[in-house]
Amino acid sequence: MRASLIQIAVNEGESVEARRRRAASLVRDRAGAADLVVLPELWTTGAFAFEEFGTAAEPLRGPTYEAMAKAASDAGVWLHAGSVPERDRDGTLYNTSLVFSPDGDLAAAYRKIHRFGFDKGEAVLMGAGRDLVTVRLPETTLGVATCYDLRFPELFRGLVDAGAETFVVPAGWPERRRSHWTLLAQARAVENQAFVLACATAGTHAGVPQAGHSIVVDPWGEVLARAGADEEVLTVEFDPAKVARTREQFPALKDRVLGVEVPRR
Repeated sequence: MRASLIQIAVNEGESVEARRRRAASLVRDRAGAADLVVLPELWTTGAFAFEEFGTAAEPLRGPTYEAMAKAASDAGVWLHAGSVPERDRDGTLYNTSLVFSPDGDLAAAYRKIHRFGFDKGEAVLMGAGRDLVTVRLPETTLGVATCYDLRFPELFRGLVDAGAETFVVPAGWPERRRSHWTLLAQARAVENQAFVLACATAGTHAGVPQAGHSIVVDPWGEVLARAGADEEVLTVEFDPAKVARTREQFPALKDRVLGVEVPRR
């Protein structure tokens, strides 16, 4: 299976519409070169451009949905279109990821569960999702998470229990914590014996330099591919069957005690 992680830069002064056109073009360029394409978190605004969340928010089936559905169909790829600020019918904002099939149909939508910012930014401006989301592809089952979710291993355990074999994690991760980005991506791969496809943004969002360094990790924690700091398309070929082999060769998941139902005596 081939995956392309599009580490797009959110350029200052570029309109949301221009970003959509550029992202769609990059996705279409993956036709014949990838089975799965991934965009990063909040690439229409920038993950730290908090003041833009409200003005750029759109309904689930808004302009970004339409542009990405068409790009997926044009390229004939599965597309994790990163995330966008979604405005629900009741006015609540969510950090929402969209996954499309090669026909351009919506395969899944995931509202980010763990909101970053503590007492500011996303944590107070956006609502929290509640549902774990998986997507069944012909080759593997995707588990969907977003950026700050990467720090919460229980979410990934839940995705494993739901059948996930490959985690897709779009992010707008800051450069100052880049070492955590790499460490946590490898940890989630090792502890769950799964692939991790972690796609970050490049550039600077609202004065916050972004980490870049998108990364693909295998179920043993080995880094299969890693991007640099600038805008880049990172393409890697991997074998989804390695998940089952790894879990059979080293059946650590079968020894779980905490977090699973334990018979009472």
